[in-house]
Parts: sequence; C-alpha cells; structure tokens
Amino acid sequence: MPFAIYILGLAVFAQGTSEFMLSGLVPNIAADLNVSIPAAGALTSAFAAGMIVGAPLMAVLSMRWPRRRALLVFLVAFMLVHVAGALTASFSVLLVTRVLGALANAGFLAVGLATAAGMAPPNAKGRATSILLGGITLACVAGVPAGAALGQTFGWRSAFWAVALISLPAVFAVLRSVPDLAPATGGPRAGRELRALRGPRLLVVLALAALVNAATFCTFTYLTPLVTNVSGFSPGWVPAVLALFGLGSFAGVTIGGRLSDTRPTLVLIAGGIALLAGWALFAATAGSPVATLLLVFVQGTLSFAVGSTLIAQVLYAATQAPSLGGSFATAALNVGAAAGPVIGGATIAAGLGYHSPLWVSAVLVAAAFATAGLAEAVRRHAVVAAR
Repeated sequence: MPFAIYILGLAVFAQGTSEFMLSGLVPNIAADLNVSIPAAGALTSAFAAGMIVGAPLMAVLSMRWPRRRALLVFLVAFMLVHVAGALTASFSVLLVTRVLGALANAGFLAVGLATAAGMAPPNAKGRATSILLGGITLACVAGVPAGAALGQTFGWRSAFWAVALISLPAVFAVLRSVPDLAPATGGPRAGRELRALRGPRLLVVLALAALVNAATFCTFTYLTPLVTNVSGFSPGWVPAVLALFGLGSFAGVTIGGRLSDTRPTLVLIAGGIALLAGWALFAATAGSPVATLLLVFVQGTLSFAVGSTLIAQVLYAATQAPSLGGSFATAALNVGAAAGPVIGGATIAAGLGYHSPLWVSAVLVAAAFATAGLAEAVRRHAVVAAR
C-alpha cells in the first residue's frame, strides 16, 4: 500500500477521536452547560447530521480542487472549529461547532476514501478502506480513552484542545506525503456520478451500512452511563472500557480488511448473525461487570468487521462514481450515527433505563437482515419475471 494512505489514516485518527470522544464526555458536558444527558448526547447526532449533509456536498464542491488542496482545506477547518468549541460557554455554539466540524470531517473522509481507493491496487479497495477506518478505531483505542481521562482530570474542554493539537502534525504530513492529484473536471461529471449511484445493489448496501452503524452508535454514545449505572463500574473505569471497545473495533477493521476483498459474504452473514446475538446477550447481561467487559470487546469487533466490509462493498459497487462513492459511504455511516443516539436517547428519556439502547441495537441489526432479505426477494422476483 502507498505510504500516503497511512498518512490519511493518521488524519482520520484525529477526526475519529473527535467524533467518538463525546461518549466519555457526555456527563461532564451536560453538567457544565446545564443540559440533560440525552441533550448532550444530541451533540453526537449533530456531528453525524453534519457528516450526512457534508459528505456529498463537500465532495461535489471540491471536485474542481486538486485532492491534496481539498484535504488540507478540510483538515485546517476541522482544527479551527475545535478551538472554537473549546472556548465557548454556550451549548448552542458548541452544537454549531460540532456541525461545522462534521462538514469538514465529511469532506476530508469523502476525498480521502476516493484518494485511497484511487491509489490502491484494483482488487485491494477493502484493504485501503480498512487503513483509513483503522485511524478511527485507533482513535477508539487511544484517542477516546485519553479524551475521557483528560475530561475527568482537566475538564471536557481539554479534550477539544487536544484534538486541535493532534490535527496540526497531520496537516504537515498530508502536505508532504499526499500526491497533488489533478482535480476532477466540472459539473457534468458530478451528474454522471450521481446517476451511477442509483443502482439497486448500491442503495441496499448503503441502507445496510446505515442500520449497522446506527446499532453501534446507539449503544456506544451511552456507554459511559451504561457501565457506571447498570454494570456497576466506577467512573475511573470508563477510559479502560472505552479502550476495550476501541481494541475490539481495531480488531474488527483488521479482520474486515483481510476478508472484505475475498470473502465478504462470510463476514456479512456470519458476522451479522453474531452481532445480532451479541447485542441481545449484552442487553440481558448488562448488570454483570464480567459480561460487560467481554461483550464491549466482542461487539466492537463485530460491529466494525461488518461495517468496514459494507463500506468496501460500497466502493466496489460505485466504480462509476470514484469521487462521490466515498461520500455516499460516509453519509450512510453517519445516517446511522445520527439516528442511533436519537433512538437510544428516546428510550432513556422514556424511562426504559440505560440498558435500553442495547435492545434497540439488536432491533436495528435485525432490521438490516430484514432489509437484505427483502432486497434479495425483490431481485429474484425480477429475474423470474424477466424470463
């Protein structure tokens, strides 16, 4: 793999730290800014909503730019909005900075996925994808627990400053290592790529990616109150539990990267069944500290193995849309990341308890299986009707 792909993974590490770190900061932000925990959890949904809108929008707007310039613009903007977030005393302003940061993150990830897929060998898009997503999972392993530890020691604002600081070396690394590939030609190409993205197979895979990621974020956003209020861990355990989830997610991306190019069906079917069973088992045993530690790791592994494989399948299905395929993959992930915390927060607000998002996660994975089954039935009916 070209070294520049690993540099893109470094930048994604900084951005992934920001996206995920709120799972360890939600209680502190809620207390400091005088809002409820579900309201603070909405910061995750706001970030995801910005990613949904920003991924295709930023990809289209930056099609005329050389890719290195686009990556640098998005990364610098991402760094600056985190400085603003660290300085504000207003929840509304913080909410706006999360949306703006998400727009920049979405643009970077969309262009980064397209750049990595373009530099990778034709049959290795899954490996290239896993390297970029590996930056996110390493953020779960190191960045998110470190952010939680900083938040508990120095306040949640220190985590925002840390994200801005670790983005700075990524700017120089992208400037020096990513080739300055020529920009795409203008608007007509965008129209052609958008038409290519209407294929039934691609739409189904995007829907599956959204549902699986919704299940992941539904639980992950509220993991801190879950482990402290249901599993019985003290707050000092939170960084370790988050790191355990991150280790699982890194293992999952690694597995997905090795198998998504050659045996995607195995990962999606066997891994999906295990993922569904794991969420249900976690919900039933959340009061056990031992079961919680085990299932946090297992579910992190399964979620990211299945999720990264689905994203690789999006890139394979979107070969006629090399610039916008990555943006739609990013948008699909974040449709799930926006919906999951909202649904999970609604169940908590309804008085169903901090373990209720686990049941929602199980239902969302079941919905993914139902969607895949329905799509396959429609496809077979169309084949029979055409004979």
